[in-house]
Amino acid sequence: MSPEFLWYIPNTVEPGHRGDDTTDGWGSIEYSTDLARTAERHGWGGALLGTGWGRPDTFTVATAPAARTTTFKPLIAVRPGYWQPAQFAVAAATLDQLSRGRVLVNIVSGLDNLAAYGDTRGDPAQRYARTQEFLRLVRRLWTEEDVAFAGEHFQVSGSTAAPRPWTTAGRAHPTLYFGGASEAAERVSAAEADVQLFWGEPLAALAERIDRLRKLSDQVGRRHRPLEFGLRITTVVRGTTEEAWRAAEERVARMAAGPSDELTWTGNRKTAVGQQRLYDLAARGEMLDTCLYTTPGTVGGGGAATTWLAGSAADVATALDNYRGLGITHFVLSDTPYQQEIIRIGDQLLPRLR
Repeated sequence: MSPEFLWYIPNTVEPGHRGDDTTDGWGSIEYSTDLARTAERHGWGGALLGTGWGRPDTFTVATAPAARTTTFKPLIAVRPGYWQPAQFAVAAATLDQLSRGRVLVNIVSGLDNLAAYGDTRGDPAQRYARTQEFLRLVRRLWTEEDVAFAGEHFQVSGSTAAPRPWTTAGRAHPTLYFGGASEAAERVSAAEADVQLFWGEPLAALAERIDRLRKLSDQVGRRHRPLEFGLRITTVVRGTTEEAWRAAEERVARMAAGPSDELTWTGNRKTAVGQQRLYDLAARGEMLDTCLYTTPGTVGGGGAATTWLAGSAADVATALDNYRGLGITHFVLSDTPYQQEIIRIGDQLLPRLR
């Protein structure tokens, strides 16, 4: 299976996201499209566009780079509760047809400002049960006629989505990515996701999770192709190992000195199981495995910016190859400034991985 290498495009109108020093253009079609075109030119398959209340609508933003590129695949983050599954299935299939099969979907179940957009499912068990129904129903709407579904959270009858997604040999619909480290989240992935996304944990921890998810897929009676695995992580790449660590330590020092734009991650820092797993790593050491840097999480880094892979292109390529050895085939990488690092990491790192 060929690996998928994706970048990250910040979906925000405010400058300074995760330390990016770009001052103009944030939130404009031109800025997002320029990032996508740069990614396309420098070897990236596409990019993740994050979601969160108070940000631009991710799906709407994704249409601009899809329209102005030829191979770029937007990985569009969406939330059940904000979207109804039938509405989303048609919208995604429409963009997939228009882009000739380039849509990827990242389903997000973590807490957000639920009350702001009228979501009443704050209980984790309810949210994950709803997500499982959402994934199951969207997949059926993409592939079946006259769908009837009566679940706890969603109901449809006589539902046929038109248009259908763009299909090719081996591809019936957009790939469905999903993340989460709790037991409930892993059961959703094992049953209904195409790709389980991990954050940057040590190799042994992810090997254990992959083994558990594979066994869980059998236990829940998975009806789809075998679950695939992905890694979403910050990558600090420089010409030498020493330069990379100096850059990483300087950034951490700036984060520790005052309010940091690393705090723009909007997930639930206090109770999210996956986030707590990352925070706990710092107690085991500043650097784990070959170049997994844990200190950012102690000074405000969250989500994919909690742990970083820092080193030369050779160092980081070795680390990512080690993750590939576990069976991870999807990679969503990033660093700031976004425009500069799309080029640096694309040109220096991706050829080593391919």
